[in-house]
Amino acid sequence: MELGKKIKQLRFKAGLTQEQLAEKLNIGAQSVSKWENALSHN
Repeated sequence: MELGKKIKQLRFKAGLTQEQLAEKLNIGAQSVSKWENALSHN
């Protein structure tokens, strides 16, 4: 399983929105979206 799919799966299991996860990680929600959609190569 690729990382983005795993992040999304775990986020749903925790009952978190992208915004809530981003807040917990002190990052922007757009970063979470990019990870989940495999648009970020960092």
